[in-house]
Amino acid sequence: MKNTAFYIASRYLLSKKGSTAVTFITWLSACAMMVAVASMFIIVSVFSGLEVLNQDLISNLHADLTITSKTGKTLPDLATITKKLAANKNIAHFSKVIDEKVYIDYNDVGEIAYLRGVDSAYTSVNPINKSIFYGTYPSFKYVNEVLMESQLDDRLEIPVNSKNASATLMMPKSGVGMISKEADIFNKKDIYVTGIFPGNDQLNNYIISPLELAQELLSLPKNSAYSIVIKLQDASQADQIKNDLQNSLGNKVVIKTQKEENAAFWKMINTEKFFIYLIFALVIFITTFNLAGAIIILQLDKKEQAKSLISLGFPVRSLRMVYFYTGLLIVLFGIIAGLILGTLVSFLQIETGFFKAGATLPFPVKIIWQNYLIVSLTAGFFGILVSLIFSKINKRNIINN
Repeated sequence: MKNTAFYIASRYLLSKKGSTAVTFITWLSACAMMVAVASMFIIVSVFSGLEVLNQDLISNLHADLTITSKTGKTLPDLATITKKLAANKNIAHFSKVIDEKVYIDYNDVGEIAYLRGVDSAYTSVNPINKSIFYGTYPSFKYVNEVLMESQLDDRLEIPVNSKNASATLMMPKSGVGMISKEADIFNKKDIYVTGIFPGNDQLNNYIISPLELAQELLSLPKNSAYSIVIKLQDASQADQIKNDLQNSLGNKVVIKTQKEENAAFWKMINTEKFFIYLIFALVIFITTFNLAGAIIILQLDKKEQAKSLISLGFPVRSLRMVYFYTGLLIVLFGIIAGLILGTLVSFLQIETGFFKAGATLPFPVKIIWQNYLIVSLTAGFFGILVSLIFSKINKRNIINN
């Protein structure tokens, strides 16, 4: 009887005979399911792309391990720390860093920015040079060559790679004494922008400069740094290596893994992704009301045929399965067609970058098998649930009338 019920359901769905209105409503519900599934797949693929993009961007700001001072900003006994790091076989590269807020002025337009002073080994730890979409990474031949975050550069409109267009960085001087002129208040340095990199919530308003520039602005000794960032030979062993380093370097420093540095950021990203998923799950749920309508209309349209089948000994349970399988076939078509459509649109975006998140940055998209599973299970759950519920509605009335 199951095979018979499935055969009748497939005939109801595919047969050209019958009411034109019923056929229209049936295929309308199938197309609505297809569009909802495609939309959800595209959105979760965009979020997968954003995760990869954010991971890449964060890896350009936060290393596998970061060492900072437990008290104060400047790392104590820097020479001893670097000597121990150089002797550690688990460490591939490390770089000294200074992070500080700075005021940047260009053509009388100014903003508060974040200055990250780094040494020449920085790109071996965090390959931010690979993220540059315009210009080049500073050569480190000159102290005042910098890399700038895209939104900050857009707001200030600083030309790139122009020696005739310099901005000014200003840092308040520390110390005491009478102030008689502006030079007593600020340390100033003119800078030239050599390249632009994309920003995100973690990288907004950042300026990457040679370490010496930050030291001069802060009036720090040459052999000084606020932190040391580390790239490991095996990043999966970060927790174990962190504990070993902590024992080796003592309790005057704090060591954090990349995961610990970005815990709040990833929690925010995952929360956004979860709520987007709920919204599109709700869209699919609402779409299934078209499916419910199609099943009910089909029941009414095939009422006489249902009576004939029952008079021939066809069980009521099998009759219900006919309508259930009809709904199931509509859902199956919507899922398969929606995933194909969503994949095509996603692939088109990957290849062409047609849809832009900004002036130059296309929406990132990544197609992964987990997205197929998530979307299929969501649409399948609501589709099967609605088909099961509405295949039983008004059945007795159809039979008795």
